[in-house]
Amino acid sequence: MFPRLRLFLGLIRFSHTVFALPFGLSSAALAWHERWASELPAAWQSFGLDLVGILLCLTFARSTAMAFNRLADRHLDALNPRTAERHLPTGLLTPRSVWVFTLLCAAGFVASTILFLVSSDNPWPLALSLPVLLFICVYSYTKRFTILAHFWLGMSLLLAPLAAWVAIRGLAGLTGTPVILGLAVLFWVAGFDILYACQDVAFDRQAGLYSLPARLGVPGSLRVALVCHVLMVVLLALLYWIAPPLHGAVYASGVVLVAALLAYEHWLVRPDDLSRVNQAFFQVNGVISIGLFLVVVTQIAVNR
Repeated sequence: MFPRLRLFLGLIRFSHTVFALPFGLSSAALAWHERWASELPAAWQSFGLDLVGILLCLTFARSTAMAFNRLADRHLDALNPRTAERHLPTGLLTPRSVWVFTLLCAAGFVASTILFLVSSDNPWPLALSLPVLLFICVYSYTKRFTILAHFWLGMSLLLAPLAAWVAIRGLAGLTGTPVILGLAVLFWVAGFDILYACQDVAFDRQAGLYSLPARLGVPGSLRVALVCHVLMVVLLALLYWIAPPLHGAVYASGVVLVAALLAYEHWLVRPDDLSRVNQAFFQVNGVISIGLFLVVVTQIAVNR
């Protein structure tokens, strides 16, 4: 049982949940801050179930999307030297078993949204669960028809902070803070996905896939990725001004640190040297995601 489970966790790169989860929790922390200010007893009563619901929903949603992506791309993965050793091309897992896993994760996501109906009589997570799953799964086919696939992926992760906010506050206040945080996630993800896609320029062109590196080449794509990450830093700075809980030196220092880490990421990846793409993709972005969450929570605590 456990070796089988490890195969599925490896299939979906479960450790990469760290990219979306901290941003969803950051948005939830800001939403809880607002809710506690106006309805403290009710907020405390539902806190435990809400937290469990957010953790389960974000985990199941990402697992569904990743497993579906592996199914949709299995034939392309088999042809690409970089991905030919993945679980489906090598037969470590069968398409049927991955379909079962995908459907179970999707059912787990929908079921987890019911927790918000129980904890605070919030129907929105359940009502929006199927449209969210549809949107994030469609991403798997976007590279077949648009060079904006990287931004579709960014929008899929943008849903993490928006969904976490809706889970805590419903549709109340679904402007400003969660939207700016979501847009920051969009440009962050699109930027590092473009960097990652630079590894597959030759294959994407040969297979007729639409990616920015295949269309613009590596140097042009690196410039687009840089613009995306500059926009992320601008949006995080804007969040300082529109979200009073984030006013303070801790969050401001965190934004400066994010800018420095992104600069380091772009220093690692150069047009004539893509050997450190994985280091930039996994290590630097993991630090950014977790670090920014810790900064947000710390600044909220200091201000309270």
